[in-house]
Amino acid sequence: MTTLNVLFLCTHNSARSILAEALLNHITHGASGTHFKAFSAGSSPSENQQPNPLALQVLQSAGIATDDLRSKNWDEFALPDAPHMDLVITVCDNAAGEVCPYWPGQPATAHWGYPDPSEVQGTDEERLAAFRNTLYMIQKRLQILVDLPAEKLQKTMLQHTAREISKDHA
Repeated sequence: MTTLNVLFLCTHNSARSILAEALLNHITHGASGTHFKAFSAGSSPSENQQPNPLALQVLQSAGIATDDLRSKNWDEFALPDAPHMDLVITVCDNAAGEVCPYWPGQPATAHWGYPDPSEVQGTDEERLAAFRNTLYMIQKRLQILVDLPAEKLQKTMLQHTAREISKDHA
């Protein structure tokens, strides 16, 4: 079985990238065929950054494990002993515009932008709804990715495939 390592990037690694990491690991756990191992990181998480509590709440409500989630700087994944990524996906416009570190193995890259649910103002329920909506939007794209035939996930095709998912399924 082939395993593809996917790194989701956002500025603070507290909401969108955390949601994507947890969700991809959840939907591919125990799946046959191509297996995905998801990671997440931020370009500039604050010193004591933690995953957003509302992101964790929405994941837990959906039955998705949150125990191993933590905010981390993307520099962790540029180190020599870091897992080599096959695909790096930015999930916020700020991270997409930043100069990324050199990723060992020259992974495919794509941008799947989502509005930041952390910026939604309103009642607790309105804020939770924003996180649920973001999780749903991420889930639509990830399901397409995991359902792809193996030939679409070959290194030579992965760049094109990941970018096409962004265009067609926003």
